[in-house]
Amino acid sequence: MAAPFFTTPFQPYVYQSPEDVVIPFQILGGEAQIVQIMLKPDEKVIARPGSICYMSGSMEMENVYQPENEAGIWQWLLGKTVSGVVVRNSGQSDGFVGIAAPSLARILPIDLAVLGGEILCQPDAFLCSVYDVKVSNAVNQRIRNIPDGVEVRLNNIPGVQGFLRQKLSGRGLAFVVAGGSAVQKNLEVGEVLSVDVSCIAAVSSTVDVKIQYNAPRRRAVFGGENQVTAVLTGPGIVFIQSLSFHRLAQRIARSVASPNMRDHPKFLLQIALFFFLAYVVIITSLILTDG
Repeated sequence: MAAPFFTTPFQPYVYQSPEDVVIPFQILGGEAQIVQIMLKPDEKVIARPGSICYMSGSMEMENVYQPENEAGIWQWLLGKTVSGVVVRNSGQSDGFVGIAAPSLARILPIDLAVLGGEILCQPDAFLCSVYDVKVSNAVNQRIRNIPDGVEVRLNNIPGVQGFLRQKLSGRGLAFVVAGGSAVQKNLEVGEVLSVDVSCIAAVSSTVDVKIQYNAPRRRAVFGGENQVTAVLTGPGIVFIQSLSFHRLAQRIARSVASPNMRDHPKFLLQIALFFFLAYVVIITSLILTDG
């Protein structure tokens, strides 16, 4: 069985697959974590590009195209990665590889065999995997139980784009990242939990997902936090993150960039008034000229 996700620093765990494949691993660190995976000869791990931190001398690394990624060519055109890094132990003795989280995040080891063989994650949540794990990134994958009109409006709200578009399936062990601190909620049958959409790291496929607006639609034009929440109904497991990468990047950008019009609504009104007066002057001059 895989470890619980709330691992303490330097605590070792052992993963055992349904076919009795045993793979030890450790999750190191407290904030920006590293997972160290032990590999026997000819064993391999598939990782996200750019995530390899260190490895023993017997390891061989290869960047390969992953044909299982749905709509891979469209992802490539839109700037998404469609490749993966395969690290294989080509030596005669045990080796190890260290894979780092891409930001200030926790690493969650998830045994897909325990969760029915499938889990839905936020985009780019996948970090690495061992044994049997398939990563699917469907560009047109719709949120379940969301009407078409509502889904279109969701795409215009920051932090909601690509909501749960990464699907992990198989019977192996997957490592996903959750920004900030992480909380696991086990929902019973019919139990309801409301979570901000940007705070959901992953949910099991048995969880029913619905979207709920917390403010009038017009507020989406002027921004704001916590506009949309996901109403999750059990049974199933929900992994919650306190600080998504999108929210972190947004806050950093706000702190270093010059103030925008949304932060100064008076400036926006002044611009609107300027164009209105200019329009009036132009129309008045045309009327006087024709007269």
